[in-house]
Amino acid sequence: MNMKAAFSQFYKRTPEQRLAILAETLGLSETEQQELKRRAAQGDAPLLVENYLTTYQLPEGVAVNFRVNDHDYVVPMVTEEPSVIAAASNGAKQLAKAGGITATVRSRLLTGQVLLSEVKVYASIDDWVALHQNELLDVARQAHPSIVKRGGGPVSIRTRDLGEGFVSIDLTADVQAAMGANMMNTMLEAIAAVVQNKLHRATLFSILSNTGDRSLTTATVSVPVVQLAGDPEDAKQVAKRIAQASRVAQLDPMRAVTHNKGIMNGVDAVVMAMGNDWRAIESAAHAYAVQDGQYRGLSQWRLEDDQLTGTLTLPLPVGTVGGATKVLPLVGINQKIAQVHSPQDLMKLIAAVGLAQNFAAIKALVTSGIQQGHMKMQIRSLAMSVGATSLEVPALTAQLMPLSDPSEAHARQLLKQIRNNKEDHHAKR
Repeated sequence: MNMKAAFSQFYKRTPEQRLAILAETLGLSETEQQELKRRAAQGDAPLLVENYLTTYQLPEGVAVNFRVNDHDYVVPMVTEEPSVIAAASNGAKQLAKAGGITATVRSRLLTGQVLLSEVKVYASIDDWVALHQNELLDVARQAHPSIVKRGGGPVSIRTRDLGEGFVSIDLTADVQAAMGANMMNTMLEAIAAVVQNKLHRATLFSILSNTGDRSLTTATVSVPVVQLAGDPEDAKQVAKRIAQASRVAQLDPMRAVTHNKGIMNGVDAVVMAMGNDWRAIESAAHAYAVQDGQYRGLSQWRLEDDQLTGTLTLPLPVGTVGGATKVLPLVGINQKIAQVHSPQDLMKLIAAVGLAQNFAAIKALVTSGIQQGHMKMQIRSLAMSVGATSLEVPALTAQLMPLSDPSEAHARQLLKQIRNNKEDHHAKR
């Protein structure tokens, strides 16, 4: 079949028709087709994305042991990486023993841009915006009056000279409990229309910014050094090594990337469980990590006398209403499990998870090594990959653990032995 002809008007096809076309043009086997059909969802899923085919599922679990601002939390997390939830729960348990995490929201505002190009004199734009700022803010309010009625709306407006003839007119707004992208874009387009009509300047584009630098949340914790190991001298060494590892992430971008990836393991998992845009949060976090011109670790751990103090600040422009939070039924349930009633609640919880995840990772890294914690989870995944059932996985995992470098061949051989032994046992009965 001609590829171009096969995919003509593809978006108008039903999921079943799309699958048939894919199977014919790309050679999908009957088994592969059945797997795609088996995972296809009913309800609203086919309406959420273009050219819907099936539903790609990720596991959801809950991290436990979290104590944040003197309250206990269970945190839903969506992730495919085996060790993430285990590490978050382990880190949270150790930090709860130290009194728990304190989390604060510095501010929660969204920023967007109206971009001008080919500007010869920046001052002319800056002066005009300053002179008309009240009018521009009022136009933005009128573009989305419902948010103003709820106590939010435009807050401020400014200009920035980007160089090479580009000028940004930045709008900052309070979007209340929403993620606010559509709201912000509507207000920006209203401002752009005024700029075009009254300043007689064509705009290049109008779009929200995902920087999140006006939606900052800080999580902190102080851990008594003696808590880090049974022997006091060992505990001091562990604290010292954690602080040193943290410092390396401030000095070396190569290490900082991995340091921050560990933090985002936890952050992304909560953001996904809560129906928010994890790509936006990732972008904001990494931009924040390089705000002074060098990419650095997002968290810092310092040894101060007999306390190991950890701090993590993250840009978290998240929402609890609108967007996917309304069309994904699990989001409402996850909000209830996590006791999330506002964006501020969610911001604090996400930052706390990031800090606990980071603590668990660094402590493992500088003591037993990161692999020890990962290996059991990876071996369990290996057992599942060779076809072990839920009843067979524990036995197969136990036999694979002592091996220095367990392979798929080892796993298949041991699984065969487990099944043969089971058959022999039943035969004797």
